[in-house]
Amino acid sequence: MDILKRRYRKLLTDVNTDIRRSIYYEIDWTQPLIGIKGQRGVGKTTLMLQRIKEIDPSGDASFYTSLDNLWFADHSLIELTENLIQEGVRYLYLDEVHRMPGWERQIKNIYDSYPELHVVFTSSSLLMIDHSIGDLSRRASLYSLPGLSFREFLMFEKVGSLERISLSDILYKHETIAPAISSKTDILSYFRKYLVKGYYPFYRSMGTADYYTRLVQTISAVVDSDIPSIENRIDYETLIKAKRLVGIIANSQPYQPNMSTLAGVMGTTRNQLLKLFDLLDRAGIIRQIFTVARSPRSLAKPQKILLNNSTLMSALGSPLIGAQRECAFASFLSVGHQVGFAKDGDFIVDNRYLFEIGGKGKGFAQIRDIPDSYVAADDIEIGFGNKIPLWLFGFLY
Repeated sequence: MDILKRRYRKLLTDVNTDIRRSIYYEIDWTQPLIGIKGQRGVGKTTLMLQRIKEIDPSGDASFYTSLDNLWFADHSLIELTENLIQEGVRYLYLDEVHRMPGWERQIKNIYDSYPELHVVFTSSSLLMIDHSIGDLSRRASLYSLPGLSFREFLMFEKVGSLERISLSDILYKHETIAPAISSKTDILSYFRKYLVKGYYPFYRSMGTADYYTRLVQTISAVVDSDIPSIENRIDYETLIKAKRLVGIIANSQPYQPNMSTLAGVMGTTRNQLLKLFDLLDRAGIIRQIFTVARSPRSLAKPQKILLNNSTLMSALGSPLIGAQRECAFASFLSVGHQVGFAKDGDFIVDNRYLFEIGGKGKGFAQIRDIPDSYVAADDIEIGFGNKIPLWLFGFLY
């Protein structure tokens, strides 16, 4: 157990508390059991260590560990907890819980047996956590941590402390808001940088090549490990097809799949394609865009498919600018809003607001005279009327 303690102390000493993600203030930390899920690299570990630093600066009443540590090959989580309780620990932070078989049962036992203990757990396998959490979801307060918004990226770049902006304010007050922000910095230069590498906070700790390599490895981990963990009848050939599918999407304009053609190219069936789309979407690799009327539990054909975020696009190749813009917009709006497919325009948001995405020369030809219709335009610092800078939507969270 000493190895876990040394690791905990080292991480607690090194954690930076200068910048906290917006979700930090949304979590009800007083709850006895909290679950946080998010893609690998979005900052879940930092979030927990920052919480320890705030409420327990000495770290004596708290304990953090990752369940992928080799110590757990010969020891159980229950054993660790019993020892920590005797040492006066009252706050337990568990990282990567999906790495331990039967983790949900052990956490349930801890919750039931030690009501004085506050437990926070995380998982970077979105598929495995959703598949395994079961009855625990009725006990736990669950949160999802996305990657950095453009606003948070600017804070990481030390541009300044910037407030979140509601969608309503962006739509109706952007002519006042955008100049107030853009006048303080070269906003378009930062937005270009954000699009190619700013979604994952660890971009600051490594060179671009290593950063992209790690992201590609993350995709491989999802396909090679996470998907088989919940789909035990899936074969190796299908996993290869899943990786090929990601490559096709990454190098396309906003992808509107023809299922028959794609099934032929992939050498598979329509139903298997829909299953792969669903798994990759739930894992945070791609984003499916459906008509708003779709049932959320149905395996329907998506009308459009994008990668989950623009940074993944850059990691997988040279993204086409149209897809990059739509990818960024969907990434921003999908946090707290519903993004659907629009026949007239590119997206419909919250079943009301129609958006066309493009460059600075983009006009209203496709959505003219449609109520609540807007152009989200790249390469402009400020907008006019219903033409709004694309970068401003990165301030939603």
